[in-house]
Amino acid sequence: MKRILQPQGWARPRGYANGIATDGGLVFTAGVIGWNKDEQFESDDFVDQFRQSLMNTLAIIGEANAKPENIVRMTCFVTSRREYLDNIDGVGAAWKEIMGKVFPCMSVIEVSGLVEERAKVEIETTAVVRS
Repeated sequence: MKRILQPQGWARPRGYANGIATDGGLVFTAGVIGWNKDEQFESDDFVDQFRQSLMNTLAIIGEANAKPENIVRMTCFVTSRREYLDNIDGVGAAWKEIMGKVFPCMSVIEVSGLVEERAKVEIETTAVVRS
């Protein structure tokens, strides 16, 4: 059995779910980008989008009572390896601010583009919540 995770007040995605929680305690997110709950980008800055992606991720997994410490894996897709590396200090500061001292398995992969043209980063997450 599974339950769709949809934060209250967020625009409903078309053709996919923001997140899914299973009865077995696994929690998954779709690719989460750095726009707001109304699916609007507030910034084209890489760090701002990274920070918003993390906040969006926590909002989604929070619907399954998951917290940063429940995250076991993240895959981060970036449209520019150079932009990621040039902003690594800001990325680290955003991570510390949003995630604290949580360090899941993580990959960062450069891609030629994301579905949403303004998106610079997209993060998929897996968490485990045990009752």
